[in-house]
Amino acid sequence: MTNIRKDRKGRRGSLSTFIKWCFAIILVLIILYLCRQVDYIFRPLLSLFSLIIVPLMLAGFLYYLLRPVVDWLEEHKLHRTLAIVLLYVAFAAIAAVFSIGIWPSLRNQVMNLAENAPDLFETLSQQVMELEQKGFLSSFLPEDVNPLTKLTDYLNRGFSVLSEYVSGLFTFFSNFAIAMVTFPILLFYMLKEGGKFGDNIVAFTPKRFRSDAREVLIDIDHAIGSFIVGRVVVNLALGVLMYVGFVLIDLPYALLLTAVAVVLNFIPFIGAFLSSVPVVIIAFIESPSMALWSVVIITAAQQIQDNLIAPYVFGKQLDIHPFTTIVLVLVGGDMAGILGILLIIPVYMTIKIVWLKLYELFFREHWENA
Repeated sequence: MTNIRKDRKGRRGSLSTFIKWCFAIILVLIILYLCRQVDYIFRPLLSLFSLIIVPLMLAGFLYYLLRPVVDWLEEHKLHRTLAIVLLYVAFAAIAAVFSIGIWPSLRNQVMNLAENAPDLFETLSQQVMELEQKGFLSSFLPEDVNPLTKLTDYLNRGFSVLSEYVSGLFTFFSNFAIAMVTFPILLFYMLKEGGKFGDNIVAFTPKRFRSDAREVLIDIDHAIGSFIVGRVVVNLALGVLMYVGFVLIDLPYALLLTAVAVVLNFIPFIGAFLSSVPVVIIAFIESPSMALWSVVIITAAQQIQDNLIAPYVFGKQLDIHPFTTIVLVLVGGDMAGILGILLIIPVYMTIKIVWLKLYELFFREHWENA
């Protein structure tokens, strides 16, 4: 009899909790609807956000890269402000070396590629026609399909998609001058006062939840920092492997294609495929055998990255299923373009950590004992 009463009380408690959460969700939806009706109030805030998001992203990105160095210098009895100034001087020296040693070659390759683009496209068409005449493509395509027409169609689609992303990049860097001026200032104060930001957030939480809030902030900080640093290390290693391979097969525009591949590989999961397309096209224009070798080099470099370098760098910290990554990238790109693609994984990791802590504090006991 006692067990039956306890069971009834437990069901009533679960039902009342469910009703409360339904009312809370309905209230949130009503608030969002009302905010939508007066969205003109928030437009100045959105304009301000669009101005600061690029320098804030750059500052946050470099903050997680440079913070370990600043902490290490501070541990070795160097004042934190002086350590940051020394890092700025080192970056200025690196920028000078890049502008003198690497940028001229990279700029020349970009200019040559732009000038030779019509000739390269004509050579690509000739290569496809030669393969068609040899019957190499007939085994892969139906008889009524013209490979050259298909290739032109695919290239036009690719160029249209590329133009959309390029326009997105121009929008992304439309405030480039503002970003270049403001992000070093933001970065300086983030490196100098970054540790106090979490303390200020914890101070706003109720006293009984402050230890949990501090734990959540530490987990978020560690996850985002590990993700950014790990992604930079992995992509640089991939770039070195690809560049060495491209030089060995004498691939034209090797430095430019490697730089593009490194940048595109910051896009989770699909970046590896996107970075391979221009490499294979340029290699195929030279010869089909070079295209095959470029595929071998890309595949080998990505396998080394995925199976040797990435597990060592990330460990089990980036616990995101590949299918989840694809969905997140598609949703992020649809919602906010380039910004959404770059930010979606850190945002997802933050939401996941917060939700797991909320579940542990408020829902686990009710749901597991229901």
